[in-house]
Amino acid sequence: MTADAIYLATIWIIPVLIAITFHEAAHGFVAHMLGDDTAWRLGRVSFNPLKHVDPVGTILLPGILLLMRSPFLFGYAKPVPVNFRALRSPRRDMVLVAAAGPAMNIALAVVAALAFHIVGYLPASIAPWLAANLKNGLIINVVLAVFNLFPLPPLDGGRILVGVLPKAMAAPVARLEPYGILILLVLLIVLPMLGAQLGVDLSIVSHIIAVSTGAILDVILRLTGNV
Repeated sequence: MTADAIYLATIWIIPVLIAITFHEAAHGFVAHMLGDDTAWRLGRVSFNPLKHVDPVGTILLPGILLLMRSPFLFGYAKPVPVNFRALRSPRRDMVLVAAAGPAMNIALAVVAALAFHIVGYLPASIAPWLAANLKNGLIINVVLAVFNLFPLPPLDGGRILVGVLPKAMAAPVARLEPYGILILLVLLIVLPMLGAQLGVDLSIVSHIIAVSTGAILDVILRLTGNV
């Protein structure tokens, strides 16, 4: 592996691993605080990336999409197991557990943005590498937060939606969970490819995610004095 390849790998792999590790650990920690110790007992409330990396979802699937030059990258980590019935207030606490992951990613994005202010004080040998990691970490964490808030189970946004909707409306949304990943793949990959063949832009979900990500990035950069 060349020096350039190693450099590129480190400025992307490190922020990705931090983003998904803290995201999943946050789910498990909040569930533990609210009465369910399933993830805690299984060692999933951990900052060890190996506890959360899924060989297919975290490595193989994004790699294949990159090789296929997909219009949108998609991947996932091993979900933290949560027994919602063990939570003290299952409907309310399900929302809090689900929101913990995206909230952690936004917090990491803010930390990355704040850390830009120290780059100028570092030696020239390390400053560009750290700046690249912080930039990628900022973007990756915001994208991960926005993506996971998409209101479709098993994503966090879908779990939040099930928790806040009246029970009569929540039930049919919850029943979509076994098909959620397939629906996402259709919305993010199949439809855009079909639209490209038909000469129609069908990347609606990708556009929503891109616009939301851009807006949140702008707010974070302004609040942290980077604009």
